[in-house]
Amino acid sequence: MTVGASARPVGRQQDAVKTKEFCEFFAGIGLVRAGLEISGWRCIYANDIDPKKAEQYAARFRGDKHYHIGDVWETDAVVSRIKGRPFLATASFPCVDLSLCGHWRGLDGEHSSTFFGFANALTAMGDRMPKVVMLENVTGLINSRGGKDFAAIARILAECGYWLDAFVIDARHFVPQSRPRIFVVGLHDTVSCPLVVKATKEYVLDDPWQRAMDASHQLRPRKLVNLMESIDIATGWMATPIKPPPERRSCLADVIDTDESQEWWDEAQVDKHLSMMSDLHKATVETLLRTSGAHIGTIYRRKRYDKTMAEVRFDGIAGCLRTPRGGSGRQIVIVINDGRVRIRWMSPREYARLQGADDFPLVGKKNQQLFGFGDAVCVPVISWIDKHVLTPLHESVIEE
Repeated sequence: MTVGASARPVGRQQDAVKTKEFCEFFAGIGLVRAGLEISGWRCIYANDIDPKKAEQYAARFRGDKHYHIGDVWETDAVVSRIKGRPFLATASFPCVDLSLCGHWRGLDGEHSSTFFGFANALTAMGDRMPKVVMLENVTGLINSRGGKDFAAIARILAECGYWLDAFVIDARHFVPQSRPRIFVVGLHDTVSCPLVVKATKEYVLDDPWQRAMDASHQLRPRKLVNLMESIDIATGWMATPIKPPPERRSCLADVIDTDESQEWWDEAQVDKHLSMMSDLHKATVETLLRTSGAHIGTIYRRKRYDKTMAEVRFDGIAGCLRTPRGGSGRQIVIVINDGRVRIRWMSPREYARLQGADDFPLVGKKNQQLFGFGDAVCVPVISWIDKHVLTPLHESVIEE
């Protein structure tokens, strides 16, 4: 690691052009960009190590030459490609080691430790360090190693000079997919903004930051706030003007194709998965078979007591999309209509819709497409954060 107290910029530099410019680290297929460009953000650098994701990115953002296929740890190669001082840098660093499927390896894991590569790139930029950073990851980051991984990330960003906020937004407010994610936003101390509320390190009877935390419990759960309060960082904590998202207007039936041209499974495959259900889930299916109308749901295959079980849900929302590792991470569509059960794998186009990227071009093999969308962010979530946080910060920051 090269990050530390010396990572603070020693000088200040005015932007040559007052446009909304950003860098997208761990860019994948570019869904952060898809969410930001709606309001006019311009991506000047994107980085990912996966050439297949780069292929999907290129199909969506044709003509751009700034995508860097390379390891984020190659600091010189990364920083040399970033011109000027971008206002914003985003980083959706790998979540594998911060979840159960990654055995809770945390930031010591091979994948999630790439955050430190991103931090080294920030440090190497010196006085060109972005004025704002935004990290995105699974909510497991809050619990990973008892909060130590979240604390490590917060301290490193603070040593780089960032005041920090954190909040959780679930994609289910925008699309019929349960996908809670934590976002960490940092504002560099070379700038200030009247829109943010900074915490004081001294005890005060009526702390505006604490009031902001209490008033935003939908976005900042008590466990997260308690963790933030317990972590002493070089700069401090702040509250950005993020607003609670709206109520979702769509349901799963709006994104699932039910026509006969889909790749529905044969009777043997259907029976196999019905037999993998617990008595409770079988009873749900049997009840819907006796109920008129179409019923559209999803199935996840999970390990329960050393057995692979098929778990069904018909609540109008899909479970969190995952990458299709070994088949267990793929979602399955189940449709019950007029006493008939049809089951199949969820398609890449349906994955795209559940990520708010309905018309995203599909290139490469099916698993490549599923990987790209399953490992990405939800577009309307990014747009919501942009509307309430990122663009307002851009319009309001003042050079210190």
